[in-house]
Amino acid sequence: MNPSFLRSSRRSFLKGLTATTASGIILPNLLIRADDTPAGRKLAVAAIGCGGKGASDLEGSSKGNEVVALCDVDEKTLSKAAAKYPNAKLYRDFRKMLDEVKEIEAVTVSTPDHAHYPAAMHAIALGKHVCVQKPLVNTLWEARELHKAATKKGVITQMGNQGHTYDDNRVVKEWIAAGVIGKVKEIHVWTNRPIWPQGKAATLKAGDIPADLDWQTWLAATPDHSYSPDIHPFKWRGFLEWGAGAFGDMGCHLIDAASWALDLGVPRFATATQVDDLTEVAWPTGAIVKMEFPNVKNHGDVSLTWYEGKKPDGSPYLPEFPSIVELNEAFADKDPKKDGKPTPGGWFIVGSEGVIFNKNDQAKDPQIWPKSRREEILAKPIEKTLERSPKAGNPQEEWTAAIKNGKPFSFMSQFDYSVPLTELTLVGGLSMHFAGRRIEWDAEKLEVVGMPEAAKFIKRAAYRKGWEYSSDKI
Repeated sequence: MNPSFLRSSRRSFLKGLTATTASGIILPNLLIRADDTPAGRKLAVAAIGCGGKGASDLEGSSKGNEVVALCDVDEKTLSKAAAKYPNAKLYRDFRKMLDEVKEIEAVTVSTPDHAHYPAAMHAIALGKHVCVQKPLVNTLWEARELHKAATKKGVITQMGNQGHTYDDNRVVKEWIAAGVIGKVKEIHVWTNRPIWPQGKAATLKAGDIPADLDWQTWLAATPDHSYSPDIHPFKWRGFLEWGAGAFGDMGCHLIDAASWALDLGVPRFATATQVDDLTEVAWPTGAIVKMEFPNVKNHGDVSLTWYEGKKPDGSPYLPEFPSIVELNEAFADKDPKKDGKPTPGGWFIVGSEGVIFNKNDQAKDPQIWPKSRREEILAKPIEKTLERSPKAGNPQEEWTAAIKNGKPFSFMSQFDYSVPLTELTLVGGLSMHFAGRRIEWDAEKLEVVGMPEAAKFIKRAAYRKGWEYSSDKI
């Protein structure tokens, strides 16, 4: 196995889209202005999934563009979106929409995790640019196939992890590159998710299919299953079949800054040191996973430890915070009663000369510790060397701007970057099925070394007839 592949992201992860992503131009003002895009150019955009996050994704992609088609399996949700975009053609099945509405240029995919893959693959096969919500997929094989297909068709892609567009995400990368905290050794990440049922609490009581729901299309490529209000509309994330659990849901947000700053790529080893109440159908109520990244450039061996959910006594799983971090200040809050109390999610990066601490899900107001080191940086700020997004906080609008420019921005969360990030979270989830065992992930072969029993967690056992997608058929 080639260790360098395990650290790959945009540079070498399947060599995807290399020719179109290598601009690397540093603009004098470090910002690409919105008026640099072709004047008056409107894209014909469509949405697959129009409710919840789909509604905000659609709003972002619609700015300065024309919404020509909408698709949602829920008639009520579709009708609500149609009222806002009255000129759009309406569909319940994305396959029919994509095949019939030829003018579509770009598509947002904001469905439950299990449907991301067939929706995005159908669009890519037709040469449509895609913006897919995080995590891109909920199986490792699908992640790799999605990347191969996008590379093959040369489309501009984006994952909807909005933190990747933020200025502070770039600040963290610039700090790490400038050696502000020395050589990185450890990363610790925590989240209060799941906030939906998992473990034994994730039941599957059968119910009547709502009259306004196309349940068979909702299932997409997954096996036939009776409708349950315990799955749709909200609780699907907790199930292995349809969601990616807490790690998949929040990992692409919380790990993004460290992943990008260090070019982590995918881990070589993963050990789930704690797994509570994992069942045959549902993700655990709480877990701790340690991931290892050997020979990270400029740093050496780096570990990343993930903490999710709650302990059996109801208290959150949290890392041991570094002694140099003054928690009252680090967790300062508008409500003084919350000062010093850990937030629902956050992360910190431990280096040989200090710590970068962040109390939010994305890189928002990262802190340098100890204070003496922070004061040094404040007295002489690190130079800004990275391009800033023209649409900070809006990955959909950033994506449509790139399409109008005819090539992706080098800093986007396009599939060259976001597929390895998604794979990182999915390897972490896979390790939970083998609690206490240090698994070795062979990224080239897409397998766990010496553990053929892990194969069923890498690729679905079967796809429903008519829903089989693969890169070699595109």
